[in-house]
Amino acid sequence: MKNQIKSMSVAVALVGLCAAPLAAQDNYFAGKTIDVIVPFGPGGATFVSAKFLEPFLEKHLPGNPQLNVIDRPGGGSILGANWFEQNAKSDGTTILFTTSSTANPFVLGQQGVEYKLADYRVAYSHPFSAVAYVSPSTGIKSASDIKDSIKPLVYGGIAAAASDLPGLLSFEVLGVDVKSVLGFNGRGPVRLAFEQGEVNIDYQFTPVYLTQVVPSVEEGRAVPLWTGGSIDGDGKLTQRDPIAPELPSVYEVYKEMNGMAPEGIEWEAFQGVASVTYAYGLTAYMKPDTPQAVLDIFEQAIKDINADPEFQAESLKVTNGARLNAGPATEAAIKSALSPSADVKAYLKDLLSNKFGVKF
Repeated sequence: MKNQIKSMSVAVALVGLCAAPLAAQDNYFAGKTIDVIVPFGPGGATFVSAKFLEPFLEKHLPGNPQLNVIDRPGGGSILGANWFEQNAKSDGTTILFTTSSTANPFVLGQQGVEYKLADYRVAYSHPFSAVAYVSPSTGIKSASDIKDSIKPLVYGGIAAAASDLPGLLSFEVLGVDVKSVLGFNGRGPVRLAFEQGEVNIDYQFTPVYLTQVVPSVEEGRAVPLWTGGSIDGDGKLTQRDPIAPELPSVYEVYKEMNGMAPEGIEWEAFQGVASVTYAYGLTAYMKPDTPQAVLDIFEQAIKDINADPEFQAESLKVTNGARLNAGPATEAAIKSALSPSADVKAYLKDLLSNKFGVKF
């Protein structure tokens, strides 16, 4: 009997030791502020998404911290990411929230990149898609008319190696002659340039497209063309995007224009870059030495956010109901996506350096 009591006491003590770290995490962020660094100007999809998620993270993270969304634009997102590399804390109170605009320069070894993205931890990601659309002044009425514009097509972007890359690659895949004007501080200013007639073809990610471009479509001031598509069972971008299922994918548009499925290095490059950009969308990174316990806290918070009826209702307006991703599987997939094949990497470097003047 004494041995049984002793064994029970040891067991209780062990349970208490195991539970202690979890109990300590219940209010981990109490009284703390989390800075969410967005390396773009206000108005673009990244900033819009960060502000959209802000109240839900404040609600579901233990201790109910205050979140500050801080824009640090410049260099196609490189300046803000470099600031994060040099200044971010490793306790979960500094997050780099960004897109492939930051991933692509890192993967391609672009000059000026100081951040080590592949070493960062992944707290969560917010998937989204992108919609291409044109001004009705081009005379284009649908995707199949894309080569029949009555005036030169002018595209506005942040940087060729940034999140503009899948859009630029879609033009290469489809064989569309487009002049690219780069150097904008975010997609928000690009959208304004479109509305003012300074550019006439644009890509906007769905958080902005659904909330700010659709009204222009309904008023006849914009003509939607296609989406980047979504991944099929074989990991190929052949399907329509469920966020905008009424629009064809780049894959479909190519087949309609050419009577065959796309192939070749242009398609391989587009598929690889677009998969990273759209499948994982907006990603929240933390410094490499962030404790696993902090990542676990965020993983649970993301589960709670996805289950929140208010989030489910509001996300319908922003991403047509897309849920957030977090956890080891998400982190592993994103880290893997940061490593394209040697052939694709060589093609991208050649295209970016020769056509867009990107220096490596």
